[in-house]
Amino acid sequence: MDDTPGSAALPGPGGPIRSGIPEHGRVPKYYAVKGQLEALIDELGEGGVLPTERELAARFEVARETLRQALRDLLIQGRVRRRGRSTVVAGPKLEQPLSLSSYTEGVRRQGRTPGRNLIGLERIAADVHLAGQLRLPVGESVWHLERVLLADGERIGLESTYVAVARVPGLDREFDPESSFYAFLKEQAGIAFGAADERIETVLASPREALLIGTPPALPMLLLHRLTRDAAGVPVERVRSLYRGDRFSFTTHLAAD
Repeated sequence: MDDTPGSAALPGPGGPIRSGIPEHGRVPKYYAVKGQLEALIDELGEGGVLPTERELAARFEVARETLRQALRDLLIQGRVRRRGRSTVVAGPKLEQPLSLSSYTEGVRRQGRTPGRNLIGLERIAADVHLAGQLRLPVGESVWHLERVLLADGERIGLESTYVAVARVPGLDREFDPESSFYAFLKEQAGIAFGAADERIETVLASPREALLIGTPPALPMLLLHRLTRDAAGVPVERVRSLYRGDRFSFTTHLAAD
């Protein structure tokens, strides 16, 4: 087997345009194998089970490590996922709009069932950074709500919410942690949202986060920081949301000034 990088030649000028192919027209063998796997994935369809690594390596006449590198790329892209010892074709990524809507609303719009598993709800004292964001005195009591986010029972994210106890004193008694926190704030606490600032970055999950979400630590994650204000411009909550990069994407609508 020839697994040397650059051994897969491609058509010269005038041939089909292919994504990811450098100008010199040669790619590492794993990338060529990835293309063959993508064709197989399209044939199998969502939920289809790929042959074993041994069978695929024999089919494509490559070393097992070359095949694994191609599979790792497809796993990170969200084209495949692990199910026990098997590798199966994944469905389309969830698309969440960047707007002042809840996770629940975004998931339901795509015909999926949202859910949450409570990790913890506790009172903490606001440190200098958190107090500054929420415009509170340092040491003020703040609720910290931590939940795993689900879609059709699949773990796809981890959410930490911070809100002043004074704004929702009965949170530990009145709120169902499996429901929408935004709906609770609007309907039960009477809080009208005005605006939010949001920042998105790519990170790797910590060992604890990876364990809670059920992903390998090396899987890229999308991290969102949100500060939400009420109609009067007063900060209501600070949220840190970590989403699986292989199962989630974000959309927004842009318009000219």
